[in-house]
Amino acid sequence: MLPVEERKAIISLMQREVVPAIGCTEPIAVALCATRAREILGCLPEKISLSLSANILKNAMGVGIPGTGMIGLPIAVALGVTIGRSEYQLEVLRDCCPEAVERGKQYIEEKRIDIALEEEDPDKLYIRVTCEAAGHTATAVIKGHHTHFALLKHDDEVLLDDDNTSCEEQSTDDIPLTMRKVWEFATTTGIDEIKFILEAKRLNEHAADEGLRENYGHQLGKTMCSPLGKGIMGDSIFSKIMSRTSCACDARMAGAMIPVMSNSGSGNQGICATMPVVVFAEENHNTEEELIRALILSNLAAIYVKQSLGPLSALCGCVVASTGSSCGITYLMGGNYEQVTYAVKNMIANLTGMICDGAKPSCALKVTSGVGTAVMSAMLAIQHKYVTSVEGIIDNDVDQSIHNLTSIGSRGMDVTDRFVLDIMTSK
Repeated sequence: MLPVEERKAIISLMQREVVPAIGCTEPIAVALCATRAREILGCLPEKISLSLSANILKNAMGVGIPGTGMIGLPIAVALGVTIGRSEYQLEVLRDCCPEAVERGKQYIEEKRIDIALEEEDPDKLYIRVTCEAAGHTATAVIKGHHTHFALLKHDDEVLLDDDNTSCEEQSTDDIPLTMRKVWEFATTTGIDEIKFILEAKRLNEHAADEGLRENYGHQLGKTMCSPLGKGIMGDSIFSKIMSRTSCACDARMAGAMIPVMSNSGSGNQGICATMPVVVFAEENHNTEEELIRALILSNLAAIYVKQSLGPLSALCGCVVASTGSSCGITYLMGGNYEQVTYAVKNMIANLTGMICDGAKPSCALKVTSGVGTAVMSAMLAIQHKYVTSVEGIIDNDVDQSIHNLTSIGSRGMDVTDRFVLDIMTSK
């Protein structure tokens, strides 16, 4: 068992990284930043100027904003300055209502919002919002993490300057993880200390129910549950995992006004790390304790991978979160640590290179690809079958294999990231 202080530190880390969020976290983070700037200004801004990193722009262009029936940043910003409350964090637009949406539309029509690409700051997660009214200005900067305010200013008075932490340092918070440590924490920590993860099950199951009930996005999950889907894919554990996970993603990406439990700043990652494990445990008749430990294993493994990948990259987040869920499913199958490492290697060998081309309804397709691979990787791992070090980027050491993946995603795909954004902005 890990030392008490280390266990407490990991619990604290998880409680920071596994949090409720309403809507896609990039436009919601922009709304949060706009909200804070308006709060500092003390009145409704006459003008709002935004400077955003390319990755924020990419992930905010095509996704639904909860409760609005609209997509993109302008309505998120308008709602942020009219009804947002910064203490809600990633649920900043919780108080959205039809009247607020109408006011937001009017604000947009008055052309008060100017959005530009940040050219100077190299951080992939960077949001700068400046609000102006009656000769006064207020500025808020979020950097490195979706809720981390790096700068707050009112006119020339600096209220907060916390710009010393990079995105990687923000995500790790000085808690170095390894795959062995993730395993030890998930399997040996007292069950009462980690029961909090069941809230992820509750929220993300509710999102899946909502996605099945209504017609969101491309309705991938609902299609898989239809007679057509069952006729082709059957009604197996495999198909149920994919359909339930997709239902939750359909609802979230289309702007359903419901919270999901996110992981490392991404709701889709939270869904991906949770729903496959929940569905498998139910179908496999695992105990509640086994489910709790599997969910901890899945979510903490995803956090571990994100430590070196960073909060935003050219690599699709479903690769990260599905790797976590494959670990959880392997554990629920009765797998040991060695077999869990096999599942990780199988995932990295298959999904490395899947690009992120922004947050949008079609993310449900990528999520389904990820969780489908997660199940297959676990099936192979439990039989001691895995991709070896003579194949591609896989190393004998599972931690080195993970770092190979994140190096490709964080540095090797930088040019790809720029190409993707160029294509998206030139259509």
